Amino acid sequence: MPDPLLEVRGLCRTFGEVRAVDEVSFTLPDGGSLGIVGESGSGKTTTARIVVGLDRADAGSVRVRGQDRTAQPGGRAERLARARQIQMVFQDPYLSLDPRTSVEAVLRETLKLHRPGTDPAPRIRKLLDQVGLGTRAADALPRELSGGQRQRVAIARALAVEPAILVLDEAVAALDVSVQAQILNLLADIRAETRIGYLFITHDLGVVRCVTDDVIVMRRGRIVESGRTADVLALPNHAYTRLLMDSVPRPGWDPHAIGAARRALQASETGT
Repeated sequence: MPDPLLEVRGLCRTFGEVRAVDEVSFTLPDGGSLGIVGESGSGKTTTARIVVGLDRADAGSVRVRGQDRTAQPGGRAERLARARQIQMVFQDPYLSLDPRTSVEAVLRETLKLHRPGTDPAPRIRKLLDQVGLGTRAADALPRELSGGQRQRVAIARALAVEPAILVLDEAVAALDVSVQAQILNLLADIRAETRIGYLFITHDLGVVRCVTDDVIVMRRGRIVESGRTADVLALPNHAYTRLLMDSVPRPGWDPHAIGAARRALQASETGT
């Protein structure tokens, strides 16, 4: 049986007295899309940073197609090779883009780093078309683009090195609802075209419902529920998952009832 695209086993990460990630394990198949859901402080972003290599776990392992990424890379070539395996798209593209650098220059710099000695122009044209910008945006600076366009540039930069896995950390949270839909449709099209694997880090169950096959729910560093997205959202087993779903505003929504449910959950966890 072939190795999964991504296999995470027993990740642990502690900051002082806080156990931010506690025995987290999951797999992502080729071409799969997995959501990691939880509120602030649940450990989902720390998990993502460990997977990408921006943080180190105290224990556990991360493997891509059977290759262990746990140990520190041996040198520049290995660091670049790892970066080509997994790329990350952050929540705020304006902060992750140099305001003085044009779209074309952003992509050219990435390609020069990972594909030295090759003409980047054809790849840049393809990337701009792939994310729905076209070459008309090549000379634009980030401040001249809308939020959705900037996020498309960030996605193009991440795709430039043809990664096997794209980690999206609240990548549509800062966008208007209509723009969110455009970006999510774009990501679905790219996934269908390239068979890239997605790891969505989000608090938004609507995003999870739209674009993931499987989901894990995290609370206080631990996975409290996991399974096929449709199954988990249709019939959640854990009280915390039910609380997340009930917290989504809708007609007849009662915030006081949500607050009472949250206090009851906390009391059951602490035994008070």
